[in-house]
Amino acid sequence: MSLYAEPNEASALLATDATGVKPSSVPTHRRIIWSALSVIFAGGLVLLVGFQHLLADKHPLFGLPKDPLEAALVILSKAPVIATDFGLQDGHIGERTTPSYLPMIVRERYANNATATDLNSRMPGHVDIPRLRKGKVGGFFWSVYMGCSTPKSLEDLLKPRWSVRDTLEQIDISKALIYKYPETFQFATSSADILSAVKNGRIASLLGVEGAHQIGNSLPVLRQYYDLGVRYMTLTHTCHNVFADSCGFLPGITPLHNGLRCASSIGRTLVKEMNRLGVLIDLSHTSDATATEVLQLSEAPVIWSHSSARAVHDVPRNIPDEVLKLVGTGEGQNDAVIMVNFAPFFVADPGKANVQTVADHVEHIAKVAGKKHVGIGSDYDGIGDVPVGLEDVSKYPALIAELYTRGWNKYELAGLTGGNFLRVFEGAEKVSRELQAAGRQPAYDVYEKRKDIPHLEL
Repeated sequence: MSLYAEPNEASALLATDATGVKPSSVPTHRRIIWSALSVIFAGGLVLLVGFQHLLADKHPLFGLPKDPLEAALVILSKAPVIATDFGLQDGHIGERTTPSYLPMIVRERYANNATATDLNSRMPGHVDIPRLRKGKVGGFFWSVYMGCSTPKSLEDLLKPRWSVRDTLEQIDISKALIYKYPETFQFATSSADILSAVKNGRIASLLGVEGAHQIGNSLPVLRQYYDLGVRYMTLTHTCHNVFADSCGFLPGITPLHNGLRCASSIGRTLVKEMNRLGVLIDLSHTSDATATEVLQLSEAPVIWSHSSARAVHDVPRNIPDEVLKLVGTGEGQNDAVIMVNFAPFFVADPGKANVQTVADHVEHIAKVAGKKHVGIGSDYDGIGDVPVGLEDVSKYPALIAELYTRGWNKYELAGLTGGNFLRVFEGAEKVSRELQAAGRQPAYDVYEKRKDIPHLEL
């Protein structure tokens, strides 16, 4: 049985009375004894059922090894890691971003030639098939990232670029590599596909676009990406775009829109269209104002594909507590999962990033937003440096072991490794089905500064 599912605490442990004797046929003193034993037995059941989340990992009866790393491997065998971002290495503002996605490594080193790429051998970054298997990875998003440039004005955003062409090339090479290794990877476009891949012993392989600059200011391009299999899009990267503000890199950048692009509503329309399609909205890299506005506007759950906690390490790329408090299922909140980033410069002071500091971010997000709202983003193949003890994808068990020693039980850890993300993904799929069933039509809004296409007043 997968640990991704919530434990069923309602199932009766015993269907009938164990004695098989009617109480009226038993002498009074024996009835008293049996009553007392029944009370004790019932109390035991209450402890087992009502507090199994506390007992399940602490008592040898439940089968987890005492050694934390061995326990982590047992948990991951039932609930493998589903990581949302094997991502890029962020560069300084104004400089070219150094590409390090797995698809970008293939682009830069192998000219996007799948035949020349051997993922069964040791790759130059953090990800290859042997290390994915060792790290108990059950699924991840192949990030089809292409870089952006920092605009000085809205007019700068209209300059012709090759972002759509290049994104299509990255989608092509990602799919080519997925299909090259059918015994390892299984192309996935839904939460059901992820579960099917895990059941089949494959690694679910999804596609994500790392920045709305990659749709070329065009909502129809987003729809074509969806048809090609893209299932999440980050609203910004380290640069502003026509739809929304970025938080920049270090130390941050001046806002261009103060959140979403509200003057023409194109940013808000993008959010609504992503909800309609079923494309997950990713708020990593966005400004605090953008994230706050999207949490209030989106009809579907959202993700942060690779972000950590600003209260633990104060950099703009991390999420402040005031935004974390907007995550949840209560009034004024929206469901979300924050996938923790491992990049050393986002998790700790120089030279201090390790398994423990990454776990500190996981625990802080869990404390503020709840354990059901935290996951694993990592940013492997997207960071030059790595935390000590988390050197590549094979090291995921070390983080699970660290949190196990801090008291996380197997169900909470299964939520962290993939269950929480699956809930959010399923939620976005459900909203999409409902919106389309209700008749919501595709959005045809055009960025108001485009001059190459007529603007209709409807």
